[in-house]
Amino acid sequence: MRVCTPEEHLRAYYKTLYCAWGPQHWWPARTAFEVIAGAYLTQNTAWTNVELALKQLRRAGCLSLKGIREAPLAKLELFIRPSGYFRQKAARLKGFVAFVDERYGGSLQRMFAQPTIRLRDELLTLNGIGPETADSILLYAGQHPVFVVDAYTRRILDRHGILAASSHYEEVRELCERALSPVSGKPVPARSRLPRGAAIPVVAHRPSPVSRAPRSSLAQVYNDMHGLIVNVGKHYCFKSKPLCEQCPLREFLPQGSPKPKVE
Repeated sequence: MRVCTPEEHLRAYYKTLYCAWGPQHWWPARTAFEVIAGAYLTQNTAWTNVELALKQLRRAGCLSLKGIREAPLAKLELFIRPSGYFRQKAARLKGFVAFVDERYGGSLQRMFAQPTIRLRDELLTLNGIGPETADSILLYAGQHPVFVVDAYTRRILDRHGILAASSHYEEVRELCERALSPVSGKPVPARSRLPRGAAIPVVAHRPSPVSRAPRSSLAQVYNDMHGLIVNVGKHYCFKSKPLCEQCPLREFLPQGSPKPKVE
């Protein structure tokens, strides 16, 4: 029997999860800048805390390039305090705005019109932007076809024997992009039944202006796959005591892998 390649496994994961849950409507935001601010604020904290910080920025009229530019640093720190590391994050948001002002005349549209590789390299030079944050900004705010790798992605690939969780970020990203690129442009698979014992979690995000933004079919696949992986991580593939017996990806676990009992 022919052994499936890692790319084939990942394509099967995408189809299985999409059939189960459909489009994920990521990123839940009203504007591209809200995505960028959220990408900064979500570092080292829970998303519920980010939502509180974003709400305060919105109420203060600061959830924009202009708002961050003109807000006194002390007030900005106060607004984003719920997200933690607020002094550090406030300075980084100010730094990002200064970058857009200096390099692109204060225009996100002009910035996102740059080639993906060039803009990614530029973002990675900014204080506080690592690969995951850069790729989140590119994919969700700029609609660039770049796959976002997070801790859930690493955990799932490790448990399924595809890549070790300690693998370099770029190795994981390139594998996911190779696997999912052939999927773009093809008809979306019809919804189907989940494996026996699986439970469908409630999808938390409704369509938002950003999630409805025009994008290429490849960017849409990357968008949905990341959201689907997050759903698996949040509802089944926990760091400890994972619910493998209920997970839609259970059938793909390597033979002999432990399948913890549901608790």
